[in-house]
Amino acid sequence: EEQATSLHILRPKGKWVVQEFVSGLETHIKDRDQFRNCLLPCAPVQGEGTRSEKMHFFLPSTKKPPAVITLLLEKLPEFFFDTVGTFGTNFPRLIVNQFKWLDKILDSKELVMKLMQMVSVSPAPIQHDIITSLPEILEDSQQSEVAREVSQLLKRDTRLTVPILDALSSLDLDAGLLAEVRQSAMIIVPAVKLEDLPVVIKFILHNVKAVDAVEVISALRKSLDLSSCILPLQILSSQRKLKSQPQTSSSQNCVKLLFDVIKLAVRFQKGISEAWIKAIENTISVSDHKVLDLIVLLLIHTTNTKSRKQIERVLRNKIPLGCLPEQLLQSAFQNHSLVIKDFFPSILSLAQTFLHSADPCVVSFGSCMYKQAFAAFDSYCRQEVVSALVTHVCGGNDVEVDISLDVLTDLVTLCTSSLIRYATFVKNVLDYTEKLNPQQIRKLFYILGELAFSQRQEDCYIQDDMHMVIRKWLSSTVPKYKQMGIIGAITVAGCMAGMYYPPVIGPSLQLSILLDLVSYCCEQSPEALALYYDELANLIEKQKGNLDSQILVFNHGAFLPCRLAGAKWLQRDWKCFSFLRFPCWVVECIKQTISSFSRIVSPECLSPSFRLLRLYTTEQHNGSMEEIDALLGCPLYLTDLEIERKLDSLAKQEREFLCSLLFHALNWFREVVNAFCQQQDLEMKGKVLTRLQNITELQNMLGKCLAASPGYVPPPAIFDCEALEAAPPVNAVGLVKKKKTGRENYPKILMQTICGQGFSRIAYDFKYLGSQQGKACRNIGFSHLCQRSSQEVAQCAVELLKPLCNHMENMHNYFQALITENQGVVDGPRVNIQEHQLMSSCYQQLLQAFRLLFAWSGFSQRENSDLLRSALKVLADKLKPGETEFLLLEDLISESFHYLLNFQHSVPNFQCALTLTQLLIVIAEKPMASWKKDKIASLAKQFLCQSWMQPSGMREKGSQFSNALHTLLCVYMEHTDNILKAVEDISSVGVPELINSVQIEKLLHWNVAVRDFHILVNLVKVSTFIFPSFHLPSRYGRLFVEAFLKLAMPLLDYSFKKHREDVQSLLKTLQLSTRQLHHMCGHSKIHQDLGLTNHVPLLKKSLEQFVYRVKAMLAFNHCQEAFWVGTLKNRDLQGNYTYIPSLWSSMGTHSQASSSPAITSLG
Repeated sequence: EEQATSLHILRPKGKWVVQEFVSGLETHIKDRDQFRNCLLPCAPVQGEGTRSEKMHFFLPSTKKPPAVITLLLEKLPEFFFDTVGTFGTNFPRLIVNQFKWLDKILDSKELVMKLMQMVSVSPAPIQHDIITSLPEILEDSQQSEVAREVSQLLKRDTRLTVPILDALSSLDLDAGLLAEVRQSAMIIVPAVKLEDLPVVIKFILHNVKAVDAVEVISALRKSLDLSSCILPLQILSSQRKLKSQPQTSSSQNCVKLLFDVIKLAVRFQKGISEAWIKAIENTISVSDHKVLDLIVLLLIHTTNTKSRKQIERVLRNKIPLGCLPEQLLQSAFQNHSLVIKDFFPSILSLAQTFLHSADPCVVSFGSCMYKQAFAAFDSYCRQEVVSALVTHVCGGNDVEVDISLDVLTDLVTLCTSSLIRYATFVKNVLDYTEKLNPQQIRKLFYILGELAFSQRQEDCYIQDDMHMVIRKWLSSTVPKYKQMGIIGAITVAGCMAGMYYPPVIGPSLQLSILLDLVSYCCEQSPEALALYYDELANLIEKQKGNLDSQILVFNHGAFLPCRLAGAKWLQRDWKCFSFLRFPCWVVECIKQTISSFSRIVSPECLSPSFRLLRLYTTEQHNGSMEEIDALLGCPLYLTDLEIERKLDSLAKQEREFLCSLLFHALNWFREVVNAFCQQQDLEMKGKVLTRLQNITELQNMLGKCLAASPGYVPPPAIFDCEALEAAPPVNAVGLVKKKKTGRENYPKILMQTICGQGFSRIAYDFKYLGSQQGKACRNIGFSHLCQRSSQEVAQCAVELLKPLCNHMENMHNYFQALITENQGVVDGPRVNIQEHQLMSSCYQQLLQAFRLLFAWSGFSQRENSDLLRSALKVLADKLKPGETEFLLLEDLISESFHYLLNFQHSVPNFQCALTLTQLLIVIAEKPMASWKKDKIASLAKQFLCQSWMQPSGMREKGSQFSNALHTLLCVYMEHTDNILKAVEDISSVGVPELINSVQIEKLLHWNVAVRDFHILVNLVKVSTFIFPSFHLPSRYGRLFVEAFLKLAMPLLDYSFKKHREDVQSLLKTLQLSTRQLHHMCGHSKIHQDLGLTNHVPLLKKSLEQFVYRVKAMLAFNHCQEAFWVGTLKNRDLQGNYTYIPSLWSSMGTHSQASSSPAITSLG
């Protein structure tokens, strides 16, 4: 052993010495302990410092590879299957370590060749050790060759990915080899193990030049898929549940390490962040965007402050296009929260910025960021999220307030226990309610009520604060505050009843006191009482089907206003409530509250009280209205309506009283139709149609009354608008706008009835869906609908699809029959213009309703996939009835597309054509197939080439038509397969044809005008003896000639070559008229009419300008030979030559000559 450990001091003394030494060494290292001692580093010699840690077995004088190296390499196979285990020492690693950092190797090429041969036959652990040691063994001249050989292993065995890339990253590679190895690494990215992924990504990003960065990163993001990391996380989650103790996820750590590698590259490598952003920007397809893109954008936003504005711009551009849907955001937070948590400051900053955006899609994305951050992060982050949301609410911006309150509502519903810890922050909003509208007040008190009464927190301080604010508002004489108090009180009452079931004595008394206060404060104000009824009805409608645990307040006193309709039988004893399922203690509280109500009720409370009654009846009897069916046919006592024929004889006060009477009657009938429109009894259906007829008649009558009552202020019908005391005046022009201030803004009757829903459930629903993806605005009259979520509205709309399809098919058949009857002529003699316009408007409304429904962004969410299938199934059933139950989604989309495509032959106007095309695009985008794209392009081209005529015979025109034309042209250019060919066709064929058709149309127009002018001039000539004055011909004849010069001559300049005969005919006809005008001038001189002194010179000047302008036009078109100028002598109206004395020289230079130039020939 002592001999072996001091071998480094030997000097060569001949070949026999080496052989003897190797032989002795071979015998010595047969013992594993002695071999281990030989391989371990040498101990330092005292006084000489640390000596070499390696045993140098090289003999410099020999020309062959040292025998000791060969001996060591031959020992490696002995440890192929016993690397560490038996002897506790990793002998292969110790052997390989002997070859590192040697001062000199006689034949290093031979050594490397033997090592590479050993790699090809060794087990994976030994391969790993040899490969990772190569950078410390190779000489500089060998690096490129060995690197190329090692890179081939990367393609053959992914198990060696980490050691190979680790070794290659330490070698000096030429650019070509580096690109080749990088490409090989890129190929194996999808198949590499999760724990090896950070090393691979680090190598790919290593030494990337700015020129190649975009290309490299674009390829990398296509290959890198984080979805492979989700399965290990899900397995770990299930293991945690079984073991009931937290564990560290190795998968999460690997993902975090992966993004740490990317973060280092972004921070320290120039151009990497810009390349990532550019690669994401260049991604066009929606389906190509990944969770990786979103996380990297957040990473860059956090790491590189200079790129933050650019990141915000990319996100603002991508979100509206659907490239970064909310599902992607949810996946990022749920599956990679450990990574994303490091980017929380950027998440909070982006969410705050997005809530200021004007784009509702961006705003929705920002709100989703808040919700996901609250659900995924720790208490500190949650507190910051709540603080940010409260700041938005207190900021005063309506959009931000609505979105923030919606987010808090979702959080209080899904994460009540977590949000309770931060209730103090939410309570502070009570100090900033001055700028909140009624709907926002309703949301705020729902949030506070849920927090205050959850988990039976009887002594919660939030309850005291809310009650104080509500009492203060209810006691106020300002209508706005009283309104806020009623809304807040009923909302809180609903929360109390929902949380305390079965009843608890304390809350029962508290609720009774609260309702007593509300009833006392409402009894003297009809508007407040009506709002109280509406709020109670809203609770029933909102908690439909959940009576056992929610307050569904309904009482005897609420029905009393119905007596105004002659329904005295509606008074019931309190025993009728014994069968109700809601808490009896709540009923008793309401009973005591209502007992003090006044029996004299304003007619403004009529419709709200009936709405309350019908919602209660529907809920208690599973939709049956038989209990109150007498109200459908009961008479409504009005004044003599014949008086509307004598409106002019009525005083202003009487006319306004009549308007108010009609308002109340219409609102009553509308509520009646809303109540009974879904009943299946034939007698009820007949009565509903009768009430619809009554509504139509009263609306027409109201229109006449409003026209005769300028400045009339209608009675309030919506009681939770922002200003009860400031109703806008209505005049005849604003009649349509006035309807939106009524109880409900109802669409046309054709879309309302028969399909099985009431007035307020068709156009409202679709308009609300549209407003979710359009401008965020509040419309008066939509307060009830705004309390429903977009999912509820979509569900209601899908239920209406079948009857709406029937209506649209009826529209299609109507216009098809009309086209057949008139032999394809739109403006045929049998077309009823008014009826055609009404049916076209209904057709447009139907198409728009379909488009708004299917364009709803919520259909892209997983939870709404079944709803989308239901909607598409309705359309597909029209083509394949009974065969769509098991069709795939793509097949349903195709069948629905073909069904809607059949309506292309019946669209009556261009606006309907555009809406149909947009509807088909919305359907086809789920997803867009190539054949659908071709169909849409073909349809758009068909509509663009079609001549659109109105029933009156006029072409469609105007700004609205131009905008629609531009939109459809953009659709065609977007969906055509060859945009350059399309541009060429439009430029070379379409535009010339369009110009030519316009020229022909204008030429025809001027031909008619010139012919009519000639007739009028001849009429003046013939009637000279009856009307001898020429003031009118001189004056208006000059104006016509001047208009012709200004408007018609430029048209003739460009139409002469293509329409020469038409232009010549037009000018010859006009020449006859101008000659007559010239004769009139001469005739006036003969009779010495001093009244024409100011007209004749100007007329003659215009006639001369006409002659020379025609000459210029012919010269412009190189046809001078068709024109020559002669001299017309002065003649009278009979054509006789006359002599004009010099008496008229005072009339001006234009009348001094006895003759003037004229066109005498136009050949």
